[in-house]
Amino acid sequence: MDQPTHPPFTLGDWLVDPVLGSITRDDETIRLEPRTMRLLVCLSERAGEVVSADDLLDRVWPNVIVTPDSVYQAIAGLRRLLGDNPKDPRYIVTVPKQGYRMVAAVSAAPSTQSPPRDSARTQAQTGPAPRATSRRPWNLIAVAAALIVIVGVAAFARYAGDAASRSTPTAATPNPKSVAVLPFLDLTESMGEEVFADGMTEELIDKFALIPGLRVPPPTASFWFKDKQMTVAEIARKLDVAYVLDGSVRKSGAMLRVAARLVRASDGFVVWSETYDRPADDKLMIQDDIAGEVRKALETTIARNTAPADGKSG
Repeated sequence: MDQPTHPPFTLGDWLVDPVLGSITRDDETIRLEPRTMRLLVCLSERAGEVVSADDLLDRVWPNVIVTPDSVYQAIAGLRRLLGDNPKDPRYIVTVPKQGYRMVAAVSAAPSTQSPPRDSARTQAQTGPAPRATSRRPWNLIAVAAALIVIVGVAAFARYAGDAASRSTPTAATPNPKSVAVLPFLDLTESMGEEVFADGMTEELIDKFALIPGLRVPPPTASFWFKDKQMTVAEIARKLDVAYVLDGSVRKSGAMLRVAARLVRASDGFVVWSETYDRPADDKLMIQDDIAGEVRKALETTIARNTAPADGKSG
């Protein structure tokens, strides 16, 4: 399916441009994958309505055989990009056993209009120009004084700007081998696996800290962002990391499903993702087992993404 051609629109605090595949808020712009953008457009077109997982599969994954789990993962990733909190949603609400509802306000993007260039029209709006006085010498003195003030202010502003540029350090690029683990989301129907989700987060941080050369913020830093309505890019800037790993926990009968995704902070794209299904009888073993698997995948993925383009090490 091609890139969406829906016109730009506002969604809560965001300006959504489906053609460019981006969402913008203040000075932040995030690029979305085409499928993620189609999901966002589909929910926004039916804002206020409950959209079932089957409807989303038909619209977002046409002619592709996938399971409803793909919808769960896509919704979780979209919430993270929007800075939404599933426990106190401002954008996407989960309606148990029915689907999802977009609750944020949706409206057409405001058009930008250029100010009128007709000087006659401008003069008509502002009134006739004041008549010149006959005291020209005083006018000349006033003009000269004004020029002196303007030149002085301009010189001071330039000096201040030069001084600021000399004293303000340039923002450093994050170490390419740095990753933050965000608190995993408890997406079980009763939200009764939060303790397991938090333990999964800590286990991953402990495992990642053992990788030589990899910078990993401690659990106290990661858990500070729990339930915060912030985007991946904002969190990455605050923690000074190049990658962010997030995930979710779901449960079906006696099985636990843990999904993990590695997001590149510079463009918001998912560079790796995996889903793990385990029996829920020994949760500590599950955490240790999955954390070990994710660690191996993380080492391979970051090494591949940070390798020089020509394949040489230096």
